[in-house]
Amino acid sequence: MGSVASPAEAVARIAYLASDVVLSVQPSLSTDSEFSYHFSRFIANGSKNFVSKSLPEIVPVRQNADPLLSAYTPLQAGKLVSVTAPSSILLNSVPHLYKLAQYPVVLHVSLATPQPDFSEISSIRQCGFTFLQSETLQEAQDIALTAHALAVRSGKGVIHFYDPSNSVQDNPIAVESRELVEALLDTGVKASHTGETEQTLYASNGRTATVTDLGLPEVAPPQASEAAPREVLSPVAIPASSNGQTDISSAASSSSRRQSSSGSTAPSSLATTVETPVSRAVSATDIFSYASEIWAAISHLTGRSYSAIEYSGPPDAEAALYIFGSTGVFVDVLDADDVPADLSSLGIITARLYRPWLGSAVLLDSIPKTIKKIAVLEQIRRKTTKWGPSFLDLLSSLNPGTGGQSAISLVQYRLGQIDASTALQALRGIFQNLAPPVTPRKHSRRRGYSQAAAISIQNLSIGHEVEPTVDSFTPEQPEVENAYLKILDQLFSTRLYIANLLDKKNAGVSSTIAASPEYGFGSLLARTERRQEFVKEVEGAARSNQFITESPKQWLSRWALNANDSAKANEIAPEVVARLSTDGSRLAGSLLDKKSFFFKESQWLIGSDAWAYDLGNSGVHHVLASGANVNMLIIDSEPYSERAAADAMRRKKDIGLYAMNFGNAYVASVAVYSSYTQVLQAMIEAERFNGPSVVLAYLPYNKESDSPLTVLQETKKAVDMGYWPLYRWDPSNEDKGEPSFSLDSERIKRELEEFLRRDNQLTQVMNRHPEFAANLSESYGSEVRKLQKRKAKDAYEQMLEGLYGAPLTILFASDNGNAEGLAKRLGNRGKARGLKTMVFAMDDYPLEDLPNEENVVFISSTAGQGEFPQNGRAFWEGIKDAADLDLSNVHYSVFALGDSHYWPRKEDKIFYNKPGKDLDTRVQFLGGKLLTAIGLGDDQDPDGFQTGYQEWEPRLWQALNVANVEGLPEEPPPLTNEDIKAASNYLRGTIVEGLLDTSTGAISASDQQLTKFHGTYQQDDRDLRDERKAQGLEPAYSFMIRCRLPGGVATPSQWVQMDAIASAHGNETIKLTTRQTFQFHGVIKSKLKPAMRAINKALMTTIAACGDINRNVMCSSSPTLSEYHQEVHAVSKRISDHLLPSTTAYHEIWLKDDTTGEKTQVAGDAVQDFEPLYGPTYLPRKFKITIAIPPHNDTDVYAHDVGLIAIRSKDNGHLEGFNITAGGGMGVTHNNKKTYPRLGYMMGYVPADVAHLVCEKIMLVQRDNGDRKNRKHARLKYTMDDMGNEVFKSKVEELLKPLGIAFDTPRPYKFESNIDTFGWLRDEKGMNHFTFFIENGRVEDTADFPMRTGLREIAKIHKGEFRLTGNQHLILSNVTDEAKPAIVELMKKYKLDNTQFSGMRLSSSACVAFPTCGLAMAESERYLPVLISKLEACLEENGLSQDSIVMRMTGCPNGCARPWVAEAAFVGKAYGAYNMYLGGGYHGQRLNKLYRSSIKEDEILEIMRGLLGRYAKERNPGERFGDWTIRAGVINETTEGKNFHENTAEEESDAE
Repeated sequence: MGSVASPAEAVARIAYLASDVVLSVQPSLSTDSEFSYHFSRFIANGSKNFVSKSLPEIVPVRQNADPLLSAYTPLQAGKLVSVTAPSSILLNSVPHLYKLAQYPVVLHVSLATPQPDFSEISSIRQCGFTFLQSETLQEAQDIALTAHALAVRSGKGVIHFYDPSNSVQDNPIAVESRELVEALLDTGVKASHTGETEQTLYASNGRTATVTDLGLPEVAPPQASEAAPREVLSPVAIPASSNGQTDISSAASSSSRRQSSSGSTAPSSLATTVETPVSRAVSATDIFSYASEIWAAISHLTGRSYSAIEYSGPPDAEAALYIFGSTGVFVDVLDADDVPADLSSLGIITARLYRPWLGSAVLLDSIPKTIKKIAVLEQIRRKTTKWGPSFLDLLSSLNPGTGGQSAISLVQYRLGQIDASTALQALRGIFQNLAPPVTPRKHSRRRGYSQAAAISIQNLSIGHEVEPTVDSFTPEQPEVENAYLKILDQLFSTRLYIANLLDKKNAGVSSTIAASPEYGFGSLLARTERRQEFVKEVEGAARSNQFITESPKQWLSRWALNANDSAKANEIAPEVVARLSTDGSRLAGSLLDKKSFFFKESQWLIGSDAWAYDLGNSGVHHVLASGANVNMLIIDSEPYSERAAADAMRRKKDIGLYAMNFGNAYVASVAVYSSYTQVLQAMIEAERFNGPSVVLAYLPYNKESDSPLTVLQETKKAVDMGYWPLYRWDPSNEDKGEPSFSLDSERIKRELEEFLRRDNQLTQVMNRHPEFAANLSESYGSEVRKLQKRKAKDAYEQMLEGLYGAPLTILFASDNGNAEGLAKRLGNRGKARGLKTMVFAMDDYPLEDLPNEENVVFISSTAGQGEFPQNGRAFWEGIKDAADLDLSNVHYSVFALGDSHYWPRKEDKIFYNKPGKDLDTRVQFLGGKLLTAIGLGDDQDPDGFQTGYQEWEPRLWQALNVANVEGLPEEPPPLTNEDIKAASNYLRGTIVEGLLDTSTGAISASDQQLTKFHGTYQQDDRDLRDERKAQGLEPAYSFMIRCRLPGGVATPSQWVQMDAIASAHGNETIKLTTRQTFQFHGVIKSKLKPAMRAINKALMTTIAACGDINRNVMCSSSPTLSEYHQEVHAVSKRISDHLLPSTTAYHEIWLKDDTTGEKTQVAGDAVQDFEPLYGPTYLPRKFKITIAIPPHNDTDVYAHDVGLIAIRSKDNGHLEGFNITAGGGMGVTHNNKKTYPRLGYMMGYVPADVAHLVCEKIMLVQRDNGDRKNRKHARLKYTMDDMGNEVFKSKVEELLKPLGIAFDTPRPYKFESNIDTFGWLRDEKGMNHFTFFIENGRVEDTADFPMRTGLREIAKIHKGEFRLTGNQHLILSNVTDEAKPAIVELMKKYKLDNTQFSGMRLSSSACVAFPTCGLAMAESERYLPVLISKLEACLEENGLSQDSIVMRMTGCPNGCARPWVAEAAFVGKAYGAYNMYLGGGYHGQRLNKLYRSSIKEDEILEIMRGLLGRYAKERNPGERFGDWTIRAGVINETTEGKNFHENTAEEESDAE
């Protein structure tokens, strides 16, 4: 049996066992309280509670955020709720306590240490709760259990409070026994309750805990001896012992006062007759009876006894201490063996049941009759009355003559801080003050009391006085919330005034109060009033003659007229201050003392659950009601989840509706991680609005330490699902004839309209039955999902009703389409054999129907680390957890698809086909009967998964008795990309029809292949997939558009236009790609055509930016050789134009005017409907060309299908020709050794003027010889390896020969790096160039870095050009010396001048990956910066912070960021897991090789730190990291693509 070491652990254990919901009140969500640590441990261990036999819900709540508000929803749902909290929350929770007192809720309250203040308990003693106190560790456990049992039995709230410092020295105790918990919680009787049906929060709902007089539980503890007498507790009278005296012998004989309790027997009942049951409110008497019964049960099972009032000490004591505070230090002294004789007669009285106060009967029954004087010690720091609450309690209970006893004298003390060294002295002082007076001649109540008072001094302080602290809790603003505050600072700069900012100094006011919006609003009103007084003072000064000069009067008059216009007042203010400064008069000096008032501030209040909680939304109400020109920014950090969506009490977005109904306020709902631009617009409009403004700002996080990526993903879900709509409401627009309401959540506009129409129909139902409102309005998505499943299955069954043959249901789980394709083909084959087949995705099938099926086939692919594909996860979770699912009538089989080498490590072999294997095991466990054994498809087999499938399918038909069927139809071959291209009519397909289809955001699968040729990919937001699916919605489809920009050179006007396209049609960001062009993400289908037209108007095109065709031609940026760059760039443009497709489909589809039918072509040269170069099926696969200008290989020339290395004439410095390489390529499939990266083969040298023709002929040989059957083997690199380099070269030469072109001997050249050179550079013409560091090519605005805005502003004044680099950075080119200062100023303003990053960061590159790329297996762009940040401390330690180490990351092995030539590369394998590659060449001249497979962040950091440390110590002068890894034997060198998989550092294990 385990042990319990602290009261917090004991309390946490009991709360966990006895509750459905536990509210864990914490300083912040990321900071544990003394309880929350233990809750986390219990949850991690999977411990189940007692009341529901399941895991309780642990809800962390911030200490300052009105924590008890969260108790209502679960309580009203009938759940048992407990709260663990510090005592500091109690006073602010008083309004809730009065309501919650009528619910069976338990509050476990820990008093602040090291100097506890019991005034927080006494101040709320009248709130209606039952109060229980514990002192020792054992008592904490027992009384916590008592609290829960008492709450259940009485139906009323219970507060259990304790001082943790009181039990610091206690030894660990054993955990509570199951028998005891069962006795107290299982045998109890729940009180009944009366009240209104509709539960409300802010109005009294009439709820009262009641009890029925008859049928109460009996006193005898469980399992008591049958021979023992059984007594029944009286519910109507406080019981007394039979002889009128309490038995305290057990207490007197106890060896330790800490372990002693009242040993009084259970009181007997006075009731002797059976009466008609009567329901009444639970009374104090009932509470005492229930508590006595509970303690009797504890005593019976454990031997530990408790009572309402407990006394420990001599049975004949005449004096006692009643302590309302920490008793430990006094108990220790009085329990000591060497206690002085005069003190050994002192007793100690404590109230175990502090409230309800039970009066004299119980009190006098619990203490010796000999006691004459009681010293009342109250540990209350904030004393507001002369006599303390406990003193008054005792005084009311100890009247002379009560119970036949003489009057007991009371002496009040204020208990301060007492430690062990001063406790004895303090007790002596108390005892001396209690010394009995001279016996009076004549006793009377009046004389007796007055004589005692005359002798004993009242209200003495004992111990060290501790001043009440201003704040027991100091709120902190989370770093993540700076996103909004930085935007305010950027917008309003020196004008910004936040009244309730945490760092403001407010003497004597706690930081919690000073940070509250209510306090801030009060200070703003005072500040506004002072400014208005200043305006009047200025108006008077303008009319006076007290200035020495006339100038101030004119400027003051002008300012006064515009004092309330922020723009004009702030424009004039500097001039006014300047004139006053030069005047020198006394009046001028007086005004200058208040010169800050000349500036009109932008005044804001902040509301935040973390540090500026708006209790009851009172701050919002006061601002709106006042009509004052005050702006409120309310930050909502509640993450989007079903629980949050259901808890309307904390949904701040409803504040927006409240504010709009007020009618006088500007209201906006914004989310910085959804639309930065909308946040800016809303804040500017709010500040401009003359009146109250409320900006609701979404910033969801589970803990304050959450990463921005987590916040981004949560934000996207909430906005996309409509949980957090983005809108702006400006009532002043009505006067302008403009709409007041603007909805900015683009994706939900149509869905919201449909919802509103539906909502109108549901309104009447909600009004008639308010209790249904939450379910109707918030579970719509899940209900739709269920309805979709049911309708689909019913329709299938109806369609098959007339068919004969056995039924066969085929369920698949598929991410990439393989399992889905197999399932559909199997379904068709089953129908041909006479079976009634139905095919569903697993998640589309109603799980409850599975037991009714006769024959079921499951086909599942493998995702991630042995996980189910996305459309099978919910099904698996359901069947995995369904204990009552009976599948004994179901015959089934499973076919699983996987890759036995995908996880090469021995410990990871379990992931191979894990979903299928797990499903097979589970269905069999639930009673399913095998049709045939599981089939395992393995990508490593000769025919891939088909090898295993061809063996499994015949066995299935045999089991179903349909193996030998005559006349089966011939199956059409699967549709391939070659079929799609051939049938597309030169890339037309049905794209036009698909764009007109408004029923879906997607286009057909075939058209998705064709739109790539037009420069766009269909994608969906993978951050939202699961949530949208759960809501019954299709994926959040959107499109990526890639521009064709030869050489990566754009004009400033084109940059401005690209920026506008990102705002109007995309996701407000621009991606600079590794192919040196612009890319837009998040373009929805309805905006696809307008975006294409906008790009065309910018004199750009997107044709052939993607697809099986020659894509964007790259060219080195070479900022220091402008004239030479211009010559080379011209060749890239010539090659691009020469290899442009000739079809007019692009212009028909995207550029034709819908009204006139005319084409509006501006850019592009396609004019005819046939393809002289490509033919109707174009190329077998993508084709990429790049040009590098030595010594910089910044375009990775070897990694492309065709690479051109520019050769400069030694005579005149102009372009002479190119060395041509062919056969490079990056794409790979994990663990498929038939795929590999390859570097280009040197073909030879050709003159510059024929380079485009050479590229054409190389492309034509690939067109005619490339593999069109296997797309994984279709790139030029495989064609050259299949043919041989020399054979391929000869084929090219055959085509060049008629043109008189031949390859010459390659000219000498030298590469030194493949990274960009950052900062300012000067070219040979004297022009300036600045290379910006654009991390991973993402141009966007954030609160920290308004990059996109800055680049747009620069583009507006720039006269040169922009050059995009192959490393995803940007060069501002051709800046004149005259224009440079203005550019520098803008760069500084927008923080664009910073290039002081680590060498590793500057040399890094990442692809897009999540959330938009459908191929991504892991994060890349969003994760690589985080990983580098975690490595930079190591770089600094080893002196490598400025060393360039080329590190690249991709989310999949497709290799868009060209990872295979990096010195260190990480390629996504599964979410959070990467393959690590080492040994690439610094200037792209060598492939790397696998070093570790499937490693996660902790392993990556450990490996990299070790390698970097070795590199720093072992490297030779000038030796690059990639070269060192080979020389040091860390990795073997990859000499060519075909040995890429050989001699890797991590050998694959064959064991399973």
